[in-house]
Amino acid sequence: MSADPIVDVGPIAHGGHCVARLDGQVVFVRHTLPGERVRIRITDRSKSFLRADAIEIIEPAAGRVEAPCAYAGQCGGCDFQHVDPAVQRALLGDVVREQLRRLANIAWDGEVEAVEPAATGWRTRMQFAVDEQGRPGLRRHRSHEIIPVDRCLIAHPELPQVLGRTWDAESVEAIVSSTGDRLLVTDASIPDDVEDAVDGVVAVDGTVRGGKGSVVEQVLAADFRVSGSGFWQVHPDAAATLVEAVIEGAQVGAGDTVLDLYAGVGLFTTFLADEAGEDGAVLSVESDRGASRDARRNLHDLPQVRLVGETVERALGQRLLGVTADVVVLDPPRTGAKKAVRGIVDLAPRRIVYVACDPAALARDLAAFGAHGYRLDSLRAFALFPMTHHVECVAVLVQR
Repeated sequence: MSADPIVDVGPIAHGGHCVARLDGQVVFVRHTLPGERVRIRITDRSKSFLRADAIEIIEPAAGRVEAPCAYAGQCGGCDFQHVDPAVQRALLGDVVREQLRRLANIAWDGEVEAVEPAATGWRTRMQFAVDEQGRPGLRRHRSHEIIPVDRCLIAHPELPQVLGRTWDAESVEAIVSSTGDRLLVTDASIPDDVEDAVDGVVAVDGTVRGGKGSVVEQVLAADFRVSGSGFWQVHPDAAATLVEAVIEGAQVGAGDTVLDLYAGVGLFTTFLADEAGEDGAVLSVESDRGASRDARRNLHDLPQVRLVGETVERALGQRLLGVTADVVVLDPPRTGAKKAVRGIVDLAPRRIVYVACDPAALARDLAAFGAHGYRLDSLRAFALFPMTHHVECVAVLVQR
């Protein structure tokens, strides 16, 4: 008889697992669905909760499917290979709802919107770890252990071929852009057949070793240069989807002054500048040097744009921007924008558009904005990371 216990699975939680209870203790269980009865194996213990994997599905729930990936349950890259894509989006919606309710006292009745491709073949940037035998793979969940893989189903089919060969490096990143540019980022020696199939090879330190060191991404009618492994949305339709949501929410008028905070290579800045027109002004704030270099190139023909190469917190806290703002757009890192909230509200913008990749950080920041007189006007959520627990949100705030 197995020593692994059986539990009844409760609701989805933020992080790709569901909540169950074992002898009164909370258990976060992966590879399961709400309403299922499963046998679990404990993988981690703390004073306040347990972590576990479902190893046997005794009573499955509606929405469970056969995982298409041979590495499901081993590799930590995906959370929901066992879940129908439509049900994945419903679960993500439950997570967003719960975080907003619990952390910001906000009721949201929206749904997570699908973006094609909605299941596999979408990830245009893949970083593979390399094990001691030189085999590329992905790490096990919450572990440094590398699971060698021969195929990754969420990887874009046009990525440079990394799998199926050995590498003398710690990691290899493969990139394919919307215009078809293909790049490798690695310190490995590159086989001739691989080097001939890519447009450039970049070392991990950013040094260009062969071909060109950047790719061109096309969004609607605009082109953007992105150097090496600089930040860019990994879903092929993410950039256009988010631009359209941001522009719709920002409602920028001709002559407006707009702040684009955590602006990266200038994705939102470009389209905000079009809305503000030549009589307007857009301040694009980004501290990363590589992204700032790309932004200068991407935005050089927009005279109404001013680039600010500082952290958002410093630029706001020391009043380096020297303006008031009609609209503020921010796309902070996963940890959120807590330290920037006060500086933003001091500018008294009529609208704030917040692009968030973590619903918990978003909810905490919405609560902070609420304490300073801003309310949530609308929120859209997008499934830009299919098979995973990640969800992208665009929230619009207005003055009370």
